[in-house]
Amino acid sequence: MSHQSSTQTIPDVASIPRHIAIIMDGNGRWATQRFLPRVAGHGKGVEAVRDVVEACVDRGVQYLTLFAFSSENWRRPAEEVSLLMRLFVTALEREVAKMHANGIRLKVVGDLTRFDPKLQQLIALAERRTANNTRLTLTICANYGGRWDIMQAVRKMVVAAPGRSEFTEEELAPHLAMAYAPEPDLFIRTGGEERISNFLLWQLAYTELYFTDTYWPDFNGAALDEAIASYQHRERRFGRTSEQVVEQKKAS
Repeated sequence: MSHQSSTQTIPDVASIPRHIAIIMDGNGRWATQRFLPRVAGHGKGVEAVRDVVEACVDRGVQYLTLFAFSSENWRRPAEEVSLLMRLFVTALEREVAKMHANGIRLKVVGDLTRFDPKLQQLIALAERRTANNTRLTLTICANYGGRWDIMQAVRKMVVAAPGRSEFTEEELAPHLAMAYAPEPDLFIRTGGEERISNFLLWQLAYTELYFTDTYWPDFNGAALDEAIASYQHRERRFGRTSEQVVEQKKAS
């Protein structure tokens, strides 16, 4: 399925973002503030995922993409990485049946080859089980990096067209890890940091960015509504002037 590219055409814009992408930051700091081990924050973060998925379904968001584990997160202490992996396995085992019952399609994107075979198997099963659901597509980015994504897409594109040296954006797009989804309308980062951190570098070209000091375990439906309200006050010009945007709205 092809989706509009924000640099090639002017995408359709609705008051509720069709696709929201989130960097779920601040689990460890949330726990540290409460004199709890960092892993307690990650556990609480899973509950926040549940709340936000539910809120997105209620509000008519069609795609939700969560940055769970970046390719740089392997640099964390080995014990924390190991606990995160166990949490990932547990969450998959517990949540997939509920997701399926609620019409949610699960996708996991990233370089999954570094994960334990059991986790890879659980991911494959969960994706197969939920493949035909259409209410919300929940994408978990795990061992994902924006540069990795572009590089793997370039490799696939070149292999698919041996002997060629000239390519277009349209030819690269189908090979990106999230080719099945439209580009995000709204990017949210919790936890007070204001950077993109190698997340969806290609796809965020014209996405509206929203940063909040709220730590991820405290982020809920009300916090999501604040982010959406901020988004609704933005004028999405995609390189045009304000006057052109106004004229287009009148015309439609």
